[in-house]
Amino acid sequence: MLMALTLSVLWISAFIDPQVSSAAIFDTSPMPLYNVLKFLIGKSPVAGVIFSFVILSLILFLLVNFNTSQFFINERTFLPATLYILFSALFFHCQAFNPVLPGVVFLMLAIRRIMDSYRKPDIAYNFFDAGILISIGSLFYADMIWFGILVIVGIAVIRTGNIMEIGIAILGLITPYIILTGLYYVLGKDLTLFYSGIRQNLFGESSGYIISRLTLVAIIYSGLMLILSIVFLLRGMNSKKIKARKTFSVLLWGFFVSLIIYFALPSVSFEMIWITAVPASYILAHYFVFAKKKILPEIIFSGFFLLILLVQVFNII
Repeated sequence: MLMALTLSVLWISAFIDPQVSSAAIFDTSPMPLYNVLKFLIGKSPVAGVIFSFVILSLILFLLVNFNTSQFFINERTFLPATLYILFSALFFHCQAFNPVLPGVVFLMLAIRRIMDSYRKPDIAYNFFDAGILISIGSLFYADMIWFGILVIVGIAVIRTGNIMEIGIAILGLITPYIILTGLYYVLGKDLTLFYSGIRQNLFGESSGYIISRLTLVAIIYSGLMLILSIVFLLRGMNSKKIKARKTFSVLLWGFFVSLIIYFALPSVSFEMIWITAVPASYILAHYFVFAKKKILPEIIFSGFFLLILLVQVFNII
């Protein structure tokens, strides 16, 4: 109930003043599946916010369910979902219809398939499934394709790895694009335009956003929280069970890959928060659950919550 209340409060501004389509590359040159969504949603900003709110609710369920099924935090907790709610309100202009959220759903399903390959005998076709899921997510948000690195990392971390499984993973990544290319060819659509749009989404220049000083303070604060939590996690990594250690290793790779993509590619902007927040929420939740002196985590969490609330309040004002 408290999570539902927090989510509603932090998304009030999105419904009061819904953001219109931006000048970002993913809006001006949408990927195929996002283009379909744009057609279905129409031009109503409120309808777009409602869609994003529903997808966010699904992501929150997946966040909690992933830990429940894999049990790598070693405690059944709603903290990852709660923290993701707070990250979702960090940039109010991202609380709008966008292709990243549906892409995150497929990324999370891919990570689950990767971890399900743990201790599977013979060749694990989970990596093929994971590759396909990430590739489908990239048909909403093109830069999701770079997270195919996670599939290769998963092979290296979870299994001894072999050329066959790496080949299967790469085949999974390219399969949706092969199918889509064939479909475009049969329908007589312009393949040159299709490939040009993909190239633009991956390497084009994305429009920037102006952020307030308060938002900048919240970003710095969350960055310091994450540094503290990563150090805490790494110090206790050897004491964890093997599967939990491997799960956190994949999540840490996902976190650092998202940061590299953000700083290295001009096509990526603050919308990357939706992806970065997935591993970040688990890493922070681990710290808040296992820190021995509870007073410091409580102060840190309260400060983060207050900053996010202030960002939203000042946006409404």
